[in-house]
Amino acid sequence: MNEMKILDDKQQSFFHETEEPLCYLTESQMAELKESCRIVVKQRGEVVYREGDAADCCFMIVSGKVKIFKGGVNGREQIVKMGKMHDVFGYRAALAEEPHSASAAALENTVLLTLSQSYMQKITHENPEVAAFVIRSLARELSFSRRRSVSLSQKQIRGRLAESLLVLRDKYGYVGSTKTLNVQMTREDLANLSNMTTSNAIRTLANFAQENLVEVEGRDITVCDEAKLERISRMG
Repeated sequence: MNEMKILDDKQQSFFHETEEPLCYLTESQMAELKESCRIVVKQRGEVVYREGDAADCCFMIVSGKVKIFKGGVNGREQIVKMGKMHDVFGYRAALAEEPHSASAAALENTVLLTLSQSYMQKITHENPEVAAFVIRSLARELSFSRRRSVSLSQKQIRGRLAESLLVLRDKYGYVGSTKTLNVQMTREDLANLSNMTTSNAIRTLANFAQENLVEVEGRDITVCDEAKLERISRMG
């Protein structure tokens, strides 16, 4: 991993954020976190960990975006989760003392905070609010995974791609006051999120553009007709 020994001012301010789960830490627990954590920098496309690796720590996103994915047939990936600033990932395996069941990689240049396995186990035992946060997170991930499993297995290609665009909207939002998704993904990643081949993702996205549902410029996707995308996703 590419570790940074010294935190810059922006990274130091991250410890004063009021987002979950940092807002639940006591002063002593926050001091222990600052003392024990490491800062890791990953460039776009760089792997954080691979499926089967030992889970000796989990990660919190200081800045950037991450994809969690499973390997499939013929090396094809299936993206099962996306991460943004403040999200914690890799914690299930760390708390279960199991190897990672999926891989993680940076979608863009990303700064990560590492939380050791021993720290996570200690903090969840000592702090009921952190433990409740972990339980909520696991429950939400399970619910999301079940919904996506049904959608990706039953919807047609158009429905799957429309749903994926809405998933990206809900996860990352738009850029400023525009309707441009606040994430840039390769066509391959978009296909892997939608359980389809890259060629199908390219063709379907082009069809959406011809129908004025979206505008596409490189990796930037702007949503033009949100209601129709939602209807296509809903009808499958």
